[in-house]
Amino acid sequence: MSGGPGDVDMAAVDRADTAIASTSVLYLLGLLGTATLFIIWFHRVRHNAEVFAPDTQRRTPGWAIGGWFIPFGNLWIPRGIAQDVLRASQPDPYASEVRHRGLLNAWWGVWIASNIFDRFTTAQYDSADDPQAVHDAAGWLMTGSVLDIVAAVLALLLVRRLTAAQNDKAMAGRHPLQPAPQHPAAGGPVPGV
Repeated sequence: MSGGPGDVDMAAVDRADTAIASTSVLYLLGLLGTATLFIIWFHRVRHNAEVFAPDTQRRTPGWAIGGWFIPFGNLWIPRGIAQDVLRASQPDPYASEVRHRGLLNAWWGVWIASNIFDRFTTAQYDSADDPQAVHDAAGWLMTGSVLDIVAAVLALLLVRRLTAAQNDKAMAGRHPLQPAPQHPAAGGPVPGV
């Protein structure tokens, strides 16, 4: 590009464009699979929260799935459900502080920023009409990928902490098995009569 427009190898530009399009398809497939598994997990932890502290849940378990698919509502509904689930999953669901709320806020903030940035960079790439614009847009796409990775790592940490909190709470609620009551043999004397 430094030598001027005549020095640009259009075949190389086409190969780079094809590579970006191919990786975008792979990214989309990975995102679809991961999002499906995440929403299934999210629905399950929401059901668990119903057992732990049903009165702290502001939305029904169906919202743990449906909330992700409501335009603009998906910017705050799932976060509210996650906060309610975190509250129900802590040892004292009625405490004033919600454990792991900072992690929830960090993940949600980076996830929202990543989505906005991805839309911006995709628009930049789609409107790029010369080699320099394609180069610059590709750099922005890579920067967006870094935000996606940070959001994914924070989501993974949240999944691990929330799953562990629910497991700990479920195990704390278990009581040792009581011995089975002794029944007299058939036809034998009945104790206490």
